[in-house]
Amino acid sequence: MKEADQLHHRGKDPAPRKVAKPAAYKAAGPNEVWSWDITFLATTVTGLFYRLYLVMDIYSRKIVGWEIHENETAENASLLIRKACLAEGVSERGLVLHSDNGSPVKGATMLATLQRPGVVPSFSRPSVSNDNPYSESHFGTMKYTPAFPSKPFENLGAAREWVYGFVHWYNEEHRHSGIQFVTPAQRHNGAERSILVKRDALYQAAKQR
Repeated sequence: MKEADQLHHRGKDPAPRKVAKPAAYKAAGPNEVWSWDITFLATTVTGLFYRLYLVMDIYSRKIVGWEIHENETAENASLLIRKACLAEGVSERGLVLHSDNGSPVKGATMLATLQRPGVVPSFSRPSVSNDNPYSESHFGTMKYTPAFPSKPFENLGAAREWVYGFVHWYNEEHRHSGIQFVTPAQRHNGAERSILVKRDALYQAAKQR
């Protein structure tokens, strides 16, 4: 059939297409590459969910911005990125913002927000969660931590209050296994260097003993 040129797509559904893997970006320091995504938070109303928008620095794993809304829109995402850039003092061009292929992250408002300060958008392949592993892994950490509420959130205020406490714990207290068991805040502000030097000296002294 191949020799006779008879191997063609049939049917009304779109022909399968190959999507190239997104460009690989390496972060050598904080505020070079951010990853962000949206996850659902259950409410007391069946079928109704709040949306947690969250931005993470992939070098330090620090949560640099988050908000909770009742819906998913490019406008909400755009406002969050602007706030995160202001909070981190990011004004130079070249910051890479990676996300999945959802409509809020590819909306015209969102893309315009990225273009103004020169932020470089990066997108996962459709239905390939491995292209955005940092955000996916973080949401798993959040929802499987023992402190995660066993009951749905009663209102937006309750959801925001819990996430606020979680973000503080995650950034300031959580020893992250992916960054040599320092906190994201310590890696983000450079304090990890002296901490790791002291830790290595302690290990060497223990070996000598």
